[in-house]
Amino acid sequence: MASSIVDRRDMDFVLYEQLGITTLTTSGKYSHFSKQEFDMVLDQAVKFAQNDLAPTNVDGDRIGAQWKEGKVTLPPSFHGPLQQYAEQGWVASVEEPEVGGQGLPLTLFTAAYEAFVAGNMAMSQYMTLTHGTALLIKLFGTEEQKNLYLEKLLGFEWGGTMCLTEPGAGSDLARIITRAEKIDDRYYRITGQKCFITAGDHDGKPNIIHAVLARLDGDPAGIKGISLFIVPKHLVSHDGSLDKSNDVYCSGIEHKMGIRGAATCSLIFGDSGECIGELLGDRCKGIQAMFYMMNEERLVVAMQAQGLAGTAYLNARDYAKERIQGTDITQKGAAAKPVPIIAHPDIRRSLLWMKAYVEGLRALNYYTAFCIDRRNSTADEQEQKKLYGLIEFLTPVCKAYTSDMGFQVCNAAIQVFGGYGYCQDYPVEQFTRDCRITAIYEGTNGIQAIDLLSRKISMSRGEVLKHLIAEIDKTIEAAADVPTLKKSASAVKMARKQMLDAVSHLTSQIQAGRVHDAFMGATPLMEIVGDMLLGWMHLWQAIIANERLNKLFEEKGARDNEQRRSLVISDTEAAFYSGKIHSAQFFISRVLPVIQGKVIALSNEEFSLADVDETCFR
Repeated sequence: MASSIVDRRDMDFVLYEQLGITTLTTSGKYSHFSKQEFDMVLDQAVKFAQNDLAPTNVDGDRIGAQWKEGKVTLPPSFHGPLQQYAEQGWVASVEEPEVGGQGLPLTLFTAAYEAFVAGNMAMSQYMTLTHGTALLIKLFGTEEQKNLYLEKLLGFEWGGTMCLTEPGAGSDLARIITRAEKIDDRYYRITGQKCFITAGDHDGKPNIIHAVLARLDGDPAGIKGISLFIVPKHLVSHDGSLDKSNDVYCSGIEHKMGIRGAATCSLIFGDSGECIGELLGDRCKGIQAMFYMMNEERLVVAMQAQGLAGTAYLNARDYAKERIQGTDITQKGAAAKPVPIIAHPDIRRSLLWMKAYVEGLRALNYYTAFCIDRRNSTADEQEQKKLYGLIEFLTPVCKAYTSDMGFQVCNAAIQVFGGYGYCQDYPVEQFTRDCRITAIYEGTNGIQAIDLLSRKISMSRGEVLKHLIAEIDKTIEAAADVPTLKKSASAVKMARKQMLDAVSHLTSQIQAGRVHDAFMGATPLMEIVGDMLLGWMHLWQAIIANERLNKLFEEKGARDNEQRRSLVISDTEAAFYSGKIHSAQFFISRVLPVIQGKVIALSNEEFSLADVDETCFR
């Protein structure tokens, strides 16, 4: 296991030096906070993750959630940390003090959540799903529902879930057949089945509040006729105490490739005809309500992949420094001495590749959370509208691109360990298995790519994309004024043009009626957009790191190249900023140019999906 499960220094760099989250404290919403308090929160999160969550991660994988006779039990080591999540107030941390929260910026919680995932991804999901359920009740519940459920959920005394998926329906929510029958003005009888329900049943909390999508008889077909219901595992009396068990039965759990400590349940509602639920929000508005939770969960999923990729990289880096094998490629004969594998060019390239992705993805995901905080803290309606558009555009990219590349980083970590990485002696094989799900749940990455092409690119008649390009152009212009970054600025500018060429090609195909050909390019477009955004993030970071490093050189009197190299070796801050510049240079010069090939392939007209039928797959 790496000496640290997260790179706290880089987290601080993104939060304070790149994004400047302390600027949030100048607004009314966050004015009662200071950098000192932000640091204390993040210190506590990292300490909790390192000392309490990480030691339970192997139990989550090897013991896992267990099902017997309709009940799910968690590994014994999970119970203490789940209680600490509650006692430390993490579920309600971003909520207003009026509902029992701390009112923290989402950006700060996003960093804390990265640490939680690095410690134990499976366990972290019990917390985030509970917050999502609480959010739905906060936004759409009646006062009575809020009084009954909100405090218990936000205090993590009870757990919560989102129940969307049904057998045979998968991601197609329009095919939901779970039924709701009205009993009286408040209660409904729920009948149906749901599958792949994370945290659907477990012994970690005395009650679980399910947010269930169902359809009332007579309501329209498709997603327009779906409503949302509160369905507790145990019914709740008017005074908030637990009543009898509701007619909700866990018929089994999935035996999964990863996240085995997260109970993925099949639930049967109303098998005895006595499952009671309450309508949450307006009738036939269930999908619209649930998307508030799903959008939150998509950034959560991005951070799950980010957290696993980050800790996988740290483990691979530390192992490569310690593992002695082979000799320096330039040394020959008996005099050649064994070296740590980090001295080998291919290992160093692999680690640089991992580092560049981890740092770029961290910046992209924190930036998206920061846009949410800025939107929530400004009274300027035009600024709110602009930020809302950026958030909508970036969310599917964060989810899909981070989960795809995060998995590749975890996979690369196994390769650094060699045969040992494939074995359970080291944690990287578990990180890789745990990470694989992030490309699938909360809307598969193919769905995210379709959303990007079909909706987000054209939002507000293209104005959202123009706003994003304007932000990127500011960074390119600033970098072009730095002599050592001119080439990097030019490369990012070229990638920006190539990305827009790809967008133009696919949108023109749609307009020409070649819809299938266009959407065959949706996933490649997602990759291109993700690459471009990471190029932007790295260029932005390089500007800051270059300025800070030059300041250190000046302060320490390091004037020539030899003195500067010596300072980078001896001074941890100089080494950090130099490393940031190397990460940016590597990504922009060695990774970003691949965009050109992707755009050429995407734009090639020699192949059409219309020419392919089922005989191709015989």
